[in-house]
Amino acid sequence: MKTLLRPMLSLFVVLSVITGLVYPMVVTGIGRAAFPREAAGSLVYKDGKAVGSSLIGQNFDEPKYFWGRLSATSPNPNDASASGGSNFGPLNPALTDAVKARIAALRDADPDAQLPVPADLVTASGSGLDPEISPAAAEYQIARVARARGVSPDAVRALVARSTQGRQWGIFGEPRVNVLTLNLGLDELPRGAV
Repeated sequence: MKTLLRPMLSLFVVLSVITGLVYPMVVTGIGRAAFPREAAGSLVYKDGKAVGSSLIGQNFDEPKYFWGRLSATSPNPNDASASGGSNFGPLNPALTDAVKARIAALRDADPDAQLPVPADLVTASGSGLDPEISPAAAEYQIARVARARGVSPDAVRALVARSTQGRQWGIFGEPRVNVLTLNLGLDELPRGAV
């Protein structure tokens, strides 16, 4: 047994150093070299101050802002340390009830909205942290945001169009709008913009 103890402890120490120190440092170094913005958290700055991340959803609930996807993190919305979905399947009554309540809340917030409610406004993403909404979800909210800000819907619609990103590399994913950058753009619109 004593003859095995020394090699086992040596192997434990060597593997601990390799997997616990060397490998993470190499991967972090490669990430920082290849993707410096993403490795630093993709922070978004306004007036020299970090106001959020373009990769993690923010919680906007005022009528003058676009609202993002619902966050499945609890108890704090968009908490990256609690990332994860609700795990409710499409036939789960709890999900059905939650979606009905969310649709009712959206209709109450803007009774004049006639468009169908987009699915991404009443469901959370798999991570519960999605920072983006579909162009349809943005379009659904334009009238409410324009009314709350005292600007024309056309000015808000033009901002949404400028903020819409296409498919990644032209083939992956769907067109999307980052809610944080869109709302920062709204803050730049002068009152009464047409």
